[in-house]
Amino acid sequence: MAESESVDKEIRSVVSSCEAYFEKVQLRKNLPKSLQETLNSAFAGIPVSSFPQVPGGKVIEIPAETSVSEAVKILSDSKILSAPVINTDHESSLDWRDRYLGIIDYSSIILWVLESAELAAIALSATSATAAGVGAGAVGALGVAALGVTGPVAVAGLAAAAVGAAVAGGVAADRGIGKDAPTAADNLGKDFYQVILQEEPFKSTTVRTILKSFRWAPFLPVSTESSMLSVLLLLSKYRLRNVPVIKTGEPDIKNYITQSAVVHGLEGCKGRDWFDHISALPISDLGLPFMSPNEVISIDSDELILEAFKRMRDNSIGGLPVVEGPNKKIVGNISMRDIRYLLLQPEVFSNFRQLTVRTFATKIATKGEEYGLAVPALTCRPDSTLGSVINSLASKSVHRVYVGAGDENELYGVITLRDVISCFVSEPPNYFENCLGFSVKEMLNR
Repeated sequence: MAESESVDKEIRSVVSSCEAYFEKVQLRKNLPKSLQETLNSAFAGIPVSSFPQVPGGKVIEIPAETSVSEAVKILSDSKILSAPVINTDHESSLDWRDRYLGIIDYSSIILWVLESAELAAIALSATSATAAGVGAGAVGALGVAALGVTGPVAVAGLAAAAVGAAVAGGVAADRGIGKDAPTAADNLGKDFYQVILQEEPFKSTTVRTILKSFRWAPFLPVSTESSMLSVLLLLSKYRLRNVPVIKTGEPDIKNYITQSAVVHGLEGCKGRDWFDHISALPISDLGLPFMSPNEVISIDSDELILEAFKRMRDNSIGGLPVVEGPNKKIVGNISMRDIRYLLLQPEVFSNFRQLTVRTFATKIATKGEEYGLAVPALTCRPDSTLGSVINSLASKSVHRVYVGAGDENELYGVITLRDVISCFVSEPPNYFENCLGFSVKEMLNR
């Protein structure tokens, strides 16, 4: 009961935060009411089925029993950052609530891997008695308890305990069990990378195992008969990065609409009166950026890349501006898209605990050709037009543009895909309950 109340409290907090932010956006963007109503009416008249299909015309789906290592390969080979997860226990169900468990993305996998790495380090620095307990196969409550792991991290703890067993007889024997956790993790180096994705139990740890504990976003689909207004509100008000499209009575997802795809669509509306009017406005006239400078989460170039990831995780955001000096001069950008190199390049992963943001950015800028080069920080000025911001987001396929002020390009704010979409829509009263047939809270609780 206590756990249920805690989850419910967290859900209320998330929903309340989203609603408060969206309300602030609506108050600040200051569009004439008649124009906003016209836009809502227009978007409500556009069926979701008319939105362009995903590249290739087929949504990539990952079965729940897929191993984490195979999921990484699928995402990488498909050049995508996330995918819906099929519940293999109800694979033939026509009800999406039974068929799909959620969405897995690099954020979830990286979080699991890095937390497992930290816990494996604890395992290696434990006493020989604890190591022996782990080696004896105590990968259940005993193994987790021995490592002091509780709460949501327990899932990763199970895996970490088994890694302790796997390396205790080999890698750890050479390095020494009694070392402190950081030293143990550092000395594992590439050997640990081999263990984390290619050896047991990581090799057989499934997407199902980590999905719920490390889920970044809920699975909130719309039907092919829904309107684009529903999609725009889900992507903006509730911070969803993607919205699956389903057809009632059919099992497969028909489309997968992302924030990025919507902003690309808006970019294609040049020449239409409503778009040209709004896009010609300076961002300041629309209340952008919606966050004050001290609300923007950033990372200093001398800080560790691991800290950058933790900061993104703790604040549920996908990227950070890299800054230098007391005035926070913008010198770069680190996003979840970049941090996937920690998984895909063993030589980078092997010393992630010492890697600074500056060094990491240099490495992926010179060695990331196989996976696509990192995109530098894109900036605009406080007097830039919304249209120029949309063009930057769409042409570079990025998720955020930083607002720089003064001669030193000091961090003044950030404009995200979500913010841009929010400029074009507002929510009619009781919209989701009336149009989708369920409340967002209900789906966040799944």
